[in-house]
Amino acid sequence: MTIDFDNTYARELEGMYLPWQGAVAPAPALLWLNEALALELGLDPQALRGPEGLAMLTGTAMPEGASPLAMAYAGHQFGGFSPQLGDGRALLVGEVTDRQGNRRDIHLKGSGKTPFSRGGDGKAVLGPVLREVLIGEAMHGLGIPTTRALSATTTGDTVWREGPQKGAVLARVAASHLRVGTFQFFYARQETARLRRLADYAIARHDPDLAEQPDRYLAFLHRVIERQMALVAQWMAVGFVHGVMNTDNVAISGETIDYGPCAFLDRYDPAAVFSSIDAQGRYAYGNQPLLARWNLARLAETLLPLIAENPDEALPELQVVIEGGEAIYAAHRRRLFGAKLGVAGAEDALIDGFLEMMARQGADFTGCFRSLGEAARGRDGALRAYLGADEALEDWLAEWAAKRTEPGDAMDRVNPVYIPRNHQVEAALAAANDGDLAPMQRLLTVFADPFTQREGFGDLEVPAPDASEGYVTYCGT
Repeated sequence: MTIDFDNTYARELEGMYLPWQGAVAPAPALLWLNEALALELGLDPQALRGPEGLAMLTGTAMPEGASPLAMAYAGHQFGGFSPQLGDGRALLVGEVTDRQGNRRDIHLKGSGKTPFSRGGDGKAVLGPVLREVLIGEAMHGLGIPTTRALSATTTGDTVWREGPQKGAVLARVAASHLRVGTFQFFYARQETARLRRLADYAIARHDPDLAEQPDRYLAFLHRVIERQMALVAQWMAVGFVHGVMNTDNVAISGETIDYGPCAFLDRYDPAAVFSSIDAQGRYAYGNQPLLARWNLARLAETLLPLIAENPDEALPELQVVIEGGEAIYAAHRRRLFGAKLGVAGAEDALIDGFLEMMARQGADFTGCFRSLGEAARGRDGALRAYLGADEALEDWLAEWAAKRTEPGDAMDRVNPVYIPRNHQVEAALAAANDGDLAPMQRLLTVFADPFTQREGFGDLEVPAPDASEGYVTYCGT
């Protein structure tokens, strides 16, 4: 199997990773392959299905030109700093240039122990691997920047968590796997020369127009803030709760990365938390914009030695830049939620009024927004079924009608019919664990075009009767 790798991370950032090989999978089998993504990357799906392709996708053996390595990074995890995390169960296989000329990482999760494993077994199990497939493909269909799943393979290993489970490996594709935590790793060690090399590499890869600017590090910080605040606004607009917004899960590229304890809202609740390890609600749905700015402040700290010879002099300017993230988020929020309401230039009061009714009534987030298109066409029965009991509805409807600028069809194009409903995701994962991929494939069918209603998929449009009651997701490590 021939793949045209060009591994700039391995070539240009020596000392910022450890070369490594994955564990041998005793009985590898390809469970799912994203053929469309493979073709987009210039890869041959048939070759990936063959023995050499399967060896690469499990980490067992690499084709010529690959440069497998475990990346070093640190991170704030639920507010506490860990100076060394790194790829404890993952490998960066290499980089390819896709058919649009974009550089993309191919990365494995669950490929075995590395020097960063911190006592773990370095393996993944089938359920979390397939969750990442489902949620990542749903996010892609929704138009939200995200890592993509290339394949899901089983290894033949039995992996012990709370009991015996099937070992699996995810092959993931990203614009890069550079994280805020990557910068923190070298900042914490006061390795300024490596930090500068890393920043220059990140700029060349993601913001090449800044490379020759004298203030490129400050300009780079601006770009990352813009990407991250735009991303979080998109999460909020579809009711997505990441669940583990640690700095090692904040990608410099502005892509959503690491779908562990994550879920989509059914009933609207700003305090919704779905992570088994977030006992304090740090990463609740409504906290995500604030925590994004907190994470970006940690990136700004790492760039201080590069921005100014005397970091203390740069602090006031950096503080202004970080606080500016709030206004960036607010502008994206108004644009996105305004489009969902069909009101160009919607004010916060109109948006907040709708969300407050939803919160009081415990209304379904996705269904409630989707019903607005029908209401704009003069059929408001579904909307009233969600919010009719709220005494504020009539006044809100009158204000909405006076300010609405878009037809119902335009609203339908931004308000999805289908999201990864939590009970449907769990059912699909349970079936897949028993060897039945049909429920998962059915979900992937609608996730490819979540804004178009399909006959025969009505059960995927609604939450479970007890939606969100005690629903918990896990990190899968």
